[in-house]
Amino acid sequence: MYRNNEYYPDPTFDEAYRNICRRQRMLENPDWIYIASPYQGDVKQNTANAKKYAAFVVRRSKLPICPHIYFTRFLNDNNKNEREIGMCLALQMLKKCREIWVFGERISSGMDREIRYARKWKKTIRYFNENCEEE
Repeated sequence: MYRNNEYYPDPTFDEAYRNICRRQRMLENPDWIYIASPYQGDVKQNTANAKKYAAFVVRRSKLPICPHIYFTRFLNDNNKNEREIGMCLALQMLKKCREIWVFGERISSGMDREIRYARKWKKTIRYFNENCEEE
């Protein structure tokens, strides 16, 4: 516990200092977390969910990698060739990540592929429900 110049505990400064240190560690060497969640189907809701999951990862002082809401901004997920390009690019991002966090109750075909590669590359795999509660 940090103490002020009169040697009294200063919990406000102590908490602020810990937050600064946590942010600094995140900037210097962040844990990259790959987010796997459904995209196809209800795209609007699934995109909103993916954003919620990314915010959850940030609140854990980690860097979210969420390719299905990034690549779909310029690649058409309904075009077979463009979807495959997006999946290949996403898997390259997965290689760089420390862990993969799988969200939701349903495992889509794309998520299944990501999980198989994560196992092959010996990545840590964590499963969460739609409320971001680890299972």
